[in-house]
Amino acid sequence: MFRYMTAGESHGPALVGIVDGLPAGLAIDVDAVNRGLRLRQGGYGRGGRMKIEQDEVEVLAGVRGGRTLGSPVALVIRNRDYENVRALMDPLTGGGEPITRPRPGHADYAGALKYRHRDLRNVLERASARETAMRVALGELARQYLAVFGVTVVGHVVQIGEVRARPLHGRPDIDHIASSAVRCADPEAETKMIACIDEARRAGDTLGGAFEVIVSGVPAGIGGNRQPCDRLDACLAAALMSIQTVKAVEVGEGMWVSEVRGSQAHDTFIRDAGTVRRATNRAGGIEGGIANGEDIVVRARLKPIATLMRPLASVDLATGGDAPAAVVRSDVCTVPAASVIGEAMVCLELARHFADKYGGDSVEEVREHFAASQAGAAAILRKD
Repeated sequence: MFRYMTAGESHGPALVGIVDGLPAGLAIDVDAVNRGLRLRQGGYGRGGRMKIEQDEVEVLAGVRGGRTLGSPVALVIRNRDYENVRALMDPLTGGGEPITRPRPGHADYAGALKYRHRDLRNVLERASARETAMRVALGELARQYLAVFGVTVVGHVVQIGEVRARPLHGRPDIDHIASSAVRCADPEAETKMIACIDEARRAGDTLGGAFEVIVSGVPAGIGGNRQPCDRLDACLAAALMSIQTVKAVEVGEGMWVSEVRGSQAHDTFIRDAGTVRRATNRAGGIEGGIANGEDIVVRARLKPIATLMRPLASVDLATGGDAPAAVVRSDVCTVPAASVIGEAMVCLELARHFADKYGGDSVEEVREHFAASQAGAAAILRKD
């Protein structure tokens, strides 16, 4: 069983993560994890917090000599900003003036009612997207596990505000995405996206958008349809929806096929070099909750960030009177960073499904299971 958990507050001492289920003998590249953390901190439209934090992961358990032991792997990322707010956020002595004006669109109000908090800081510190730094770190470990199977995962931005990138023809250019200020594969759209972010910043406003994640190398058979919780598309959708500000998820051409007839919507079968594949990939690589061997394509759509420099109307929960929403240091646009987080969430979810199907106590055993499964699948398509 592959599972993970995160802990930590946005301005607390640190973020902590544990992942269980990685096989023994998996080589761990900590530099690659830290590169993922830097990508998450980047992207045009980010705010002042990113100038303070210099995210790096520390491995506390489960790894020796650069390879996993088969026991849970524990990671920590220190919050440098904690030293600036220790009086507020010390786990044992923290206090200070409470925040009582909830932000529309944030977890402040609903969380206060759920947990009976009078100080909204107790909600927003954990609800903050700062928590996703640890998800990215754990996701990079999951990516290294998926590499055993030859799986690659790439995310890129397809929309910011009203600016949309042109559809891709083929797989994205990873190098261009990495060098893009907004992680967009379309240079023309990139320029317009940057201008759109600048305009929103001047207006004291924020922007949402959309990103796409493309997964290559996933063999047919990952996922299932025996129970609703087995369905790969449902699991990926839930993983992406767990990212702060994500409000919609699309698999393949899900929005487009809802508007056309069945004769246009489905991916026909063709023979190709002795194998069976599809002429198109409108299903996004998943049919009936099961990967069909084509690239998996998922998109997530984000609302604008809830913290505005020109705050929306709210109510002071302490006094009951009208008041502007609280202003907390934030970003103008996090869609580029969200594409990095989206990659991590897809990696984590796929790692769970791969472990379910091909799992073993060691990397050698995992490879044996995978090779045997692939040989069995090939036998079904072989001509006698």
